[in-house]
Amino acid sequence: MDNWRKRNGADEGAPQASVVGDDAEGVAELLSECELLRVRAAQSGLELDDSPASLEALDQLPPRWRDDPEELPWLGNDAGLYLGTVIVRTVEGAAWHIWPGGHPVVRLVSGREIQVVEAGLDWAVSGAPELSQVYAEASEA
Repeated sequence: MDNWRKRNGADEGAPQASVVGDDAEGVAELLSECELLRVRAAQSGLELDDSPASLEALDQLPPRWRDDPEELPWLGNDAGLYLGTVIVRTVEGAAWHIWPGGHPVVRLVSGREIQVVEAGLDWAVSGAPELSQVYAEASEA
């Protein structure tokens, strides 16, 4: 994320909307990569297609990543970014916003911000909240 910010002239004190507003599509593309999560899902026979149904399928995977304490936070981070990607692509008016310092959140049309990375980390560590549950709450807001 820091490299993207440097390439796009964003400084640490920039308001969050201006950081995303300059290149919202580029930010969304960067945040949607989630390479580790996509690889682990594929190894389990699951193709992540950026749909709400894929979140439900992720919730059903056996949490083998919990056996690797070094991989766990990375996979949780990817799970949160993937959750955010699905919300941004399928919930009308949802958009990525980057707080100063590079912290990504999803802002809904109501103004509510969803801490997707924290939700992904909680899911990876304990299984709760389920990714599909966070999505359902966002889509109803």
